[in-house]
This record gives sequence, C-alpha cells and structure tokens, in this order.
Amino acid sequence: MKSEHVKNSAVFLLAAIFVGCSQIAVVSEKRPAALPPGSGANQVATQTVNRALVKEKKQPIVALGAFVAAARDSLRQLDRDPGNAEARRDYNFAVARIFTVVRDAKLDPWTHPMRVGANGEYTLTWKRDPRPERNPAFYDLIPADELDFKGTYVKDHVKKDGIGAPLVAKRELTASQASALFCPPYIYYSVTATAQFEGSRCVISINDPLAAESVRVDGHSYPLAANFTASYALLLAREKPQKLGFARLLRPQEYASTARVARFEPYNPNKTVLLVIHGLMDTPVTWVPMLNDFRGDPDFRRNYQVWFYSYPSGYPYPYSATILRKELDAIEKKYPLRKPMVVVAHSMGGSITRTLLTDAGTTLWLEAFGHPPAQTPMDPQSKHLLEEVLIFEHRRDIGRVVFMSTPHRGSDLASNWIGRIGSMLVRTPTKLLTVGRTLRESETADPAALKLKRLPNSVDTLAPNNRFVVAINKIPITKGIPYHSIIGDRGRGDSPNSSDGVVAYWSSHLDGARSEFIAPCNHGSPLNPQAIAEVHRILELNAKR
Repeated sequence: MKSEHVKNSAVFLLAAIFVGCSQIAVVSEKRPAALPPGSGANQVATQTVNRALVKEKKQPIVALGAFVAAARDSLRQLDRDPGNAEARRDYNFAVARIFTVVRDAKLDPWTHPMRVGANGEYTLTWKRDPRPERNPAFYDLIPADELDFKGTYVKDHVKKDGIGAPLVAKRELTASQASALFCPPYIYYSVTATAQFEGSRCVISINDPLAAESVRVDGHSYPLAANFTASYALLLAREKPQKLGFARLLRPQEYASTARVARFEPYNPNKTVLLVIHGLMDTPVTWVPMLNDFRGDPDFRRNYQVWFYSYPSGYPYPYSATILRKELDAIEKKYPLRKPMVVVAHSMGGSITRTLLTDAGTTLWLEAFGHPPAQTPMDPQSKHLLEEVLIFEHRRDIGRVVFMSTPHRGSDLASNWIGRIGSMLVRTPTKLLTVGRTLRESETADPAALKLKRLPNSVDTLAPNNRFVVAINKIPITKGIPYHSIIGDRGRGDSPNSSDGVVAYWSSHLDGARSEFIAPCNHGSPLNPQAIAEVHRILELNAKR
C-alpha cells in the first residue's frame, strides 16, 4: 500500500511539474445576431436575410431559398461595385447561414442537388472536385461565426478579410483511412465557402485559404476570407488531444498506434514541408500557438505546409527516432518532396532529430557491443530491432533544423530523484522487454555508464550519463545541413550558465549552429512569443534560398 501511495503521489507531482493547468481552448456555439439595417440598394439582401433567420428552424427549405436569394442579390451589388463592403458582409453572412440550415436540419445538397425556396425556385448544389477527400458530404461544415472561443493557445484570433464564409470542416476517419491518408484520426480544417449562380442554380465552392489568397466570384477577383484559428480551437476543445501526453509517457504500448507522421493540411508538392516534433510528455498540441501565428503570414501560407510527428514519449528516444525514419519513408512514397524539409523540434523531439542529422554507421553498435553485428551473438528479432535503432545514416530529405530547448547532452532532471521516479512509472512495452534482456547480456562493460536493470525508457535516455547520449555526441553532425538553436534562460540573462528549468545551456548549446537565440522563457519555448518570432525569422530565411 505504501509503495502504491508513493507511486500515486509521484504521478501527481510529475503532472504538476510538466502539465499546465490553464485552459488551452474553450469553445461555445452561438447564434449570430441579425444584420444591422442595410443602406440603399443593399437593403433588399439585408431584409431577406433577417426574415430568413426567423424561419430557419420551422421552415428550413424556405429559409435556405431566402439565404440563396440574399447571396444572389448581394453579388449583384458587388458586380456593380466590387468594393461595396456592406454587400460583401451580407453575402458572407448569407452563405454562412446556408450551412447553418443544412447542418441544423440535417439536409444533404451535396449528394444530390436540392430544390430550395418557398416554391423551389433555386437549386442548391456544389462544384464537383475530382479529389474524393474534398466531397463536402464527408464533413460537418460549421460556420466559424457561430463559434466563440478563448484559451491560452488560441488567444490570438488569426483571420483574413475577404469574400466567402469561413467554416470549420470536421471529419472523423477510421484507423485505416487515417493511415492511408497520413492524417490524424479527426480532421478540423479551416475552409471558406463561396456561392456562384448559373441561372437558378446556386453552386457552392469549398475553397482552401492555405492554397489560395484570392478567388473569382461572378467574374471578379476578391481576397478570400479566412478564419485560421477557429479550426484549432474546435479541435483542442472537442478532442482534447493534449491529454494523451501524460498517458503516452506512462503507458506507451497502449498508444503504439498513435505513432505517426501526419499532415496538418492537404499535400502541395510546391511547398516546403515544415515537420514539427514534440518532446517528452507532450503532443503536437504544443505547436498550435506557433502555427496559428504563422498562418497569419501570407508568405508562410505560400511557402510551407505542415506535417507533424507524434509518438508515445515513454519510448526510449532512439526507438522513437527509428519509427520516425520509417514513417518518413512511407509518407514520402505517397507525397514525394520536391524541396528539402525544415524540421522544428522541441526538447526530446530535438534529441530524436539529432539522429536524423547523423551518420552513425556501426559506431553506436560497436560502442554497445564491441563487435560488428555479424559477430554479435543475439536472437534474430532483437538483433534486427537493435540494428534499426543503432545503425543509421542522416536523412537527405532535410534541409534545415531548428532545435528548441533540446537536451543534446541530457538533463540532470532525468537522473535526479524526480527523473528516477518518472522512469519507474513508465511501463516498458512488451516488445522492448526481450530486447532489454538481450542488451544486458550482450553489451560491453563501461564503468562510467548509467547502470540499469532494464531497457532504458525515454526518461533514462535523457540522462547525461546514458550510453546512447554519450556515444552520439561523439559523432559529428553531418556537414551541409544548417541548424539553429533556441535556448531558454527564464529571463535571467545568465547564459552560458543558464538553464530553462529542465535543460541547462551546456546541454542545449551546439558549437556549429548557424544561429543561437536566447529566449527569456522556461522549457516551454514553443509557447514563447520571442522564440516563435525567431522560428519565423529562420523560416523566412529558408524560403529565400
């Protein structure tokens, strides 16, 4: 009982140290207020919209027809004066309400065209897209103006003025669909709807504001409206993926299926991939404030597409690096890269990334076993896995790296009493238990090395005297790949004697870095505005190459 009490206390202690208590995103749905009275010729559309708002619950088909009519009338005003802000407001509002009615009344104008209006005077349909994943019938399309959101990760509402109704496209995928598409199991994506007219046909288009800055509507080109933050807020509030961080540290085997490289957006071969990799006890959620900020920059939207690597952080990080290499090989077969990717990695994610810049050859193997693989007696299954973990070359698909708060030489926190408790709580996956026994039986003696009674887990592999940590730091980073360091000093200005509270400067510093930025923050550098601005600067630099 006492041992169990100690373990439970340790869990709460570690959670308090590493997991924030603030609400990162809270979302509530609302009904948009009626439009203010229109002026001049715009009054017709405004009045039509406001009358339809009263009917949408009891007479959805009639209300749909009225919203379609209002969108058409507003377009006529825009045709006369493309700069008519009131007409554009009415148009955007009317198009958004089309989706409100379709969603609330559970209608489906996407599978088959639908007659709408009091007398069926309009046909509502959509502009077909040859890509099956773009079919709106697969998504719950939520108007962004019906969402109120707040929270520490979405406090900056990144929007873009223009034409169209910003929506959040939500879709749940099966495990096989997510795997085939290299997507997370739930999609929340910012899109923008526009409506055009072919006689009495109202044709809806679903536009991607990350792929296009403008759109042509009825012969005129307009900036495409967007709400980039709404999709992040809804994802965080509804799915709460951040809760996986602690669970995946303690019980990595249960979450083995969550290890993946996945896309945050549709593949574009002309954009550079920005691959983000989280750290210990974390998830890709840690990147939301940074990515939300970046999406407000049209140059970023034009030049970059975001992928992420998510993994159970209880795995020893060399094993997580092995999974990453396989995942990159797989995704690049389906979505080949035309440009070298940029990797931005935080904490243990940076340690994983260090292996991607390293030509290890058999150096790490010989350090562990003293003989080449062919001369090392070992059961075949364990040998194969250890060869994958210890023998590797640098990735030729990487063009630049940003290390954030990375413990290249380990962290004292991993080897002190907090780290020992944390290590004790991590459950080693069954697959790795056998390898652990093999490793203990076969490895060479090293009196300076950390002594373990089992295979090292993620916490152990962050200890400064861990054999892998010591050995990989003897191998130089491959030349020709620029890398940058962002290091926190908690605002004390005491570098090189500084620490971010988890990782000391002596561990994060790399002599060969193209730049080194000291951020006035703790270990959570991806959340720090100055650190975010520095990553932005590096990405701008990379885009000019």
